Amino acid sequence: MINIGIYIIGDEILSGKRQDAHLSKVIALLSARGLQLSWAHYLGDIPEQITQHLKQSMARGDIVFSFGGIGATPDDYTRQCAADAAGVPIARHAGAVAEIVAQYGDSAYPKRVLMADFPQGCALIPNPINRVAGFSINQHYFVPGFPEMAHPMVEWVLETYYQHLFHSQDYLEQSILVTEAGESDLIDLMNAMLAKYPNLKLFSLPRSNQRRTTELGMKGESGQVKLAMEYLKTGVSALGYPWENT
Repeated sequence: MINIGIYIIGDEILSGKRQDAHLSKVIALLSARGLQLSWAHYLGDIPEQITQHLKQSMARGDIVFSFGGIGATPDDYTRQCAADAAGVPIARHAGAVAEIVAQYGDSAYPKRVLMADFPQGCALIPNPINRVAGFSINQHYFVPGFPEMAHPMVEWVLETYYQHLFHSQDYLEQSILVTEAGESDLIDLMNAMLAKYPNLKLFSLPRSNQRRTTELGMKGESGQVKLAMEYLKTGVSALGYPWENT
């Protein structure tokens, strides 16, 4: 399976001045296309940290969406960090300049045009709101932090570059609700599941109620998940705990 991740960048998210609107939206956009989010990181405005994370995800070959930090103010580091991670210089992108000038005319200079300084060799992501483009390099897609701009841009990337992945992955997620059992009662069975089905992911979600309910499930390749769930149901029954399908 291809790994798809997101970076949500900005001190304003970590301080609570702004609330993140990207994580749930990306999950929804991917799910509608038969894709899953593999990971997410929230990063502050620390250039060294941003660059290091980008280097790692570029080296893994992940598909990544990065939100925020591509403006023209001194606290917007993402463009330079992306260039450093990719090992290329920053260069003014003629196509991005043309978009900014088309939107703002003479007032594009001298400051707005700074938002056309991107990693050399990158491709543009069109911005349907104000024509200040995002950019992509090494399967990393950099968009603004504003949801009204960012989310249509993510959809454009998915539809432009990744239609061949839509609904193509053999993936299934199934679970059961186990009652009268807390997670600690099921740990040995969970370990047995992981040992028997190492290519699947197990998840355990306790619920706070009077019946000590735990949602227990597996996700991954559909045939393996179906086999694993039968084994799991048998194991739960052998322990004497009631269960029902979710």
